Amino acid sequence: MCVRRCVITVGDLGEFGVVARVSGRLPQGETVLLGPGDDAALVRAPDGRVVVSTDVLIEGRHFRRHWSSGYDVGRKAAAQNLADVAAMGAVPTAIVVGLGIPPGLPVTWLDALTDGFRDECALVGASVAGGDVTRCDLVVVGVTVLGDLQGRAPVERSGARPGHVIAVAGVLGRSAAGLALLDSGRVLPSPGSGSYGGSDGSPAGSRPPVPGPGGDPLAEAVAVHLRPRPPYACGPEAARLGASALIDVSDGLLQDLGHVARAGGVRIDLDPGAFAVPDAVAAAAAELGADPLDWVLTGGEDHALAAAFPPEVPLPDAWRVVGRVSEGEGVHVRGRAPGPGGWDHFR
Repeated sequence: MCVRRCVITVGDLGEFGVVARVSGRLPQGETVLLGPGDDAALVRAPDGRVVVSTDVLIEGRHFRRHWSSGYDVGRKAAAQNLADVAAMGAVPTAIVVGLGIPPGLPVTWLDALTDGFRDECALVGASVAGGDVTRCDLVVVGVTVLGDLQGRAPVERSGARPGHVIAVAGVLGRSAAGLALLDSGRVLPSPGSGSYGGSDGSPAGSRPPVPGPGGDPLAEAVAVHLRPRPPYACGPEAARLGASALIDVSDGLLQDLGHVARAGGVRIDLDPGAFAVPDAVAAAAAELGADPLDWVLTGGEDHALAAAFPPEVPLPDAWRVVGRVSEGEGVHVRGRAPGPGGWDHFR
């Protein structure tokens, strides 16, 4: 007999019940010829080449269930992989997901996680084509993404040349600001928003509204940390424009441009005055007594895109020129090399 309410867990469903439940929530797009249910999926590769990337999120290291709902984690896990494909100048076609989950995890949390994968993939026309599930003490999410170059050459990190400009698409600093707010305990996701305490199985609001312009800037920073907003279309756009180098800003702009500088054997000079400090970042910095430019330059998980372009390329409004490439090495701000900052999985 249930007291108050029954919480159905993944352990109640068993492995094959979990697989059936997840698969039933995942419609397949036209790029998937054979989806979940067989030994492997079959995905179209119109270009004849396949762009592949993979990433792993571990509970307690990359997300916390008392901050993030299942839906948040699904959106975030998909986004950071889809952004990697965009950073090669390609279009994502499908992801496959490996899940490690504890048997006591509420099924409602798993449902929300699955919906998060599905909805983020839908933004770029991709599908969740399959995956695997196993028992684990923590929630572990491994995502592998596939992409199509549509006949274009891939844009690698190594092509920046002296005289090229560095430009950024997307917004920098909000995710780091949101994380700082959560770490401080001064701002938490609303318990009624669905982005809080999802581990108890409460189904309320698996898709909470994301604050937009004119909303609470602190809530916006937290929302972006929980669910990044990569400028997916700007990756293929950069390739069409003739970008010489391209990278997903996942670990902080200074650190990620450091990879571009090393790969190309060049120096990159950034102009601090060229960066727009978002309202959410400025508000969080005022709240916490921090320097907002630190988050813009070193904050990770915004999944903006940074690219090098020949100087004669006319850039669309989505791209902001923030620096120049020259002979030398390293990334410099105001003539100094400040160090990479940013995220390192082993620090």
